[in-house]
Amino acid sequence: MHRPFRLSTLLAFVIAFLVMRAPAFAQADTTRIIFPFAAGGSGDALARILADQLQKASGQPVIVDNRAGAQGRLGVVAVKNAAPDGRTLLLTPIAPLAIYQHVYKNLNYDPIADFAPVTQVATFEFAVAVGKQIPAQSVKELVAWAKKNPESGAYGTPAAGTLPHFFAVSFGKAAGIDLRHVGYRGSAAALTDLVAGQIPIMFSTTSDLLEQSKAGSIRILATSDRTRSPLLPDVPTFREAGYEIEGAGWYGVFAPAATPKETVAKISSVLAAAVQQADVKERLLGFGLNPTGTTPEAFAAIQKRDSALWEPAVKASGYTPEQ
Repeated sequence: MHRPFRLSTLLAFVIAFLVMRAPAFAQADTTRIIFPFAAGGSGDALARILADQLQKASGQPVIVDNRAGAQGRLGVVAVKNAAPDGRTLLLTPIAPLAIYQHVYKNLNYDPIADFAPVTQVATFEFAVAVGKQIPAQSVKELVAWAKKNPESGAYGTPAAGTLPHFFAVSFGKAAGIDLRHVGYRGSAAALTDLVAGQIPIMFSTTSDLLEQSKAGSIRILATSDRTRSPLLPDVPTFREAGYEIEGAGWYGVFAPAATPKETVAKISSVLAAAVQQADVKERLLGFGLNPTGTTPEAFAAIQKRDSALWEPAVKASGYTPEQ
């Protein structure tokens, strides 16, 4: 008499249990791309483009997890401590995985030993620009001006301890000039002062300087990578201008160190191909990023090379961060 009631109750319980468990099962299949900075900006936009491409390729949900704090170190440590199953990835600019070991005494992670490079997805270069009050039309003319006017040889950057700051130090050493650094709180403030004539020189990412350059408010004299910037194909590199220096930033994807090689290779293949798609390339160039896409092995070599490349400039800058 009571069997139908008991069976229906049991079925209802099973269904309720499965419904309650469904999010947990979905969560287990979700891949997280941790971006160790706040939402907004080109890096965060890049993370969301990669998440979309990886989701299309895998058929599984991929989300972006912004873990801001400690100049990106909190998010990096979160990936270091994640399960090495390919479900947690790190998208980071160059600094946390190739520069910070020369800056911070205690990182709480080893940039080489604790991570598996997956692929470099994009690069970006820096440029030097002068305001209208500076007569220099080339880097050599700028150097000559700086030597003639040492009391006026100041340059602005988006902040102390940034790659534009370190690159400017390299330039000063290569050119044999002593330039005074003025660190700002962001590139916009420095650019405002450059246009207004409050500072004569500025080092920043090429994309930050591009709009005012096109408007004729400033002049970009050289860019920092080994080849000319696709954003400014008519502007020489520093090497072409006669100074043996180069330096570029990048964004790359990493996994926890023990992630299986076949998993790393599969993710690398998907993302490297994705950034070379015509629509994705167009979007990245719009952010001032040059799409690349590398193998894990090539990216590992880039990481080690760039760490060694930037170390002398970091040390020469005398920069000491707040921990």
